[in-house]
This record gives sequence, structure tokens and C-alpha cells, in this order.
Amino acid sequence: MPLVEVTLAEGRSADQVRAMMREVHEAVLRTVNTKSEHIRVIVREVPRTHWATGDLTVSEMDAQNSASQQVREQ
Repeated sequence: MPLVEVTLAEGRSADQVRAMMREVHEAVLRTVNTKSEHIRVIVREVPRTHWATGDLTVSEMDAQNSASQQVREQ
């Protein structure tokens, strides 16, 4: 019984998360000898303020990227 867990920074739409779950399910179904009803996919969404790469949270990186984009547009 395959179990796939995916952790994402929050911010995607319900439709995007659902589409990703469908694609993951299909990939497991294609590559593992199992029945569709045995596949489990769990998605965990982490607040962007609770996920860091290096010493910057994802929300801080978002702010930096937004500021850089604004400078380029001027």
C-alpha cells in the first residue's frame, strides 16, 4: 500500500494541490504494481513563515523577490 507524503509551502490554490495529487497518484499507479485504491497521497502545507532556506524564510524570500521585481519595473 504506497503512501506518498508531499510537503509544500502554503500559497497554492486548492485546484493546484488537487492536480498535483492526481499526478502523483497516476505516477505511482504507472510505476508500482498496486491497485489504485491502495495508493495514499498526503499533502502537508507549511506556513511560509515556518519554512526557511539558509537563514531566510520563504515569506522573506517572497518579499525580496517582490522588491526586486518592483525595482526592475521602474
